[in-house]
Amino acid sequence: MKIFITGVAGFLGSNLADYFISSGKKVSGCDNLIGGDIKNVNKDVDFHQINCEDLEKLSLAMKGSDVVCHAAAFAHEGLSSFSPTLICNNNVTGSTSVFTAAIRNKVKRIVYCSSMARYGDIEPPFKETDKIRPVDPYGVSKVASENILKILSKTHKIEYNIAVPHNIIGPKQKYNDPFRNVVSIMVNLMLQNRRPIIYGDGKQSRCFSDVQDCIFCLEKLMLDPNIKGQTVNIGPDEEFITINELFQILSNKLKFNEKPIYFEDRPNEVKHATCSADKARKLLGYKTSISLPDSLDKVIKYIKDNGVSDFEYNYDVEILNEMTPKTWKNKIF
Repeated sequence: MKIFITGVAGFLGSNLADYFISSGKKVSGCDNLIGGDIKNVNKDVDFHQINCEDLEKLSLAMKGSDVVCHAAAFAHEGLSSFSPTLICNNNVTGSTSVFTAAIRNKVKRIVYCSSMARYGDIEPPFKETDKIRPVDPYGVSKVASENILKILSKTHKIEYNIAVPHNIIGPKQKYNDPFRNVVSIMVNLMLQNRRPIIYGDGKQSRCFSDVQDCIFCLEKLMLDPNIKGQTVNIGPDEEFITINELFQILSNKLKFNEKPIYFEDRPNEVKHATCSADKARKLLGYKTSISLPDSLDKVIKYIKDNGVSDFEYNYDVEILNEMTPKTWKNKIF
């Protein structure tokens, strides 16, 4: 069994590769090393530094693979309203290239990692059967890629599953990216004795999922012969938390005594975004094995062990106007 993982130097992809290698699987993968880090890549991974949009190189790298997990993405939901070309090129064109390369290589199954952004501004908890209404280019790009995968899989007789992870946290997550990963951003700032930034009133509600709980579900979606053609939410539907509450928990853990800085709402941000895990429980045997406090401890330890970092603005903001968040326009992080 040979598994190919896109985004294998990123947060989810690298943790997934570590898991499969530890269980004796052969793993190869690609990453452009813009959002990922070569230090994340397991030494036993057959690694290729490739952009997913490069169909020819990707087709060669994927040769001999049985299952492809497409975990690579520019996962910048908020930024997508201000850099839509960047996000959609990677997430739609790149995904289509991955699917095409997989079909060329006659892989048995493709698993696509979508996003909770697919649901948009609908009534939570989001269910897989809900009528979706994405509100930003990132969410639209994810839905477009899902639809392309379904069409190509039907046409070319390739199995597929779609995973919908949400708010995954844990070791190896990038913590110096000013555009994403609220938990890691807060911890990185607090450890530097800098006040975290909260957009809006901080009453946005979320559920955070430990990466190890996500991997258990992805393994089933990738390898279980009886599970195919499914779209499944992956993540907890308990332990709802607001961003204000998240700040308070981290402040207590880190003995941080300052208050956050509040900025205007980011355009198109969904206020309450939580998912139902009913289907994952029934189909995948999902359960939350790592509590939110324990998962936050893992994030804190990882950042402490690796050292705090200045924030890196690796992506150009394509639209700069009065709607662009000042934190990005003025590089406040």
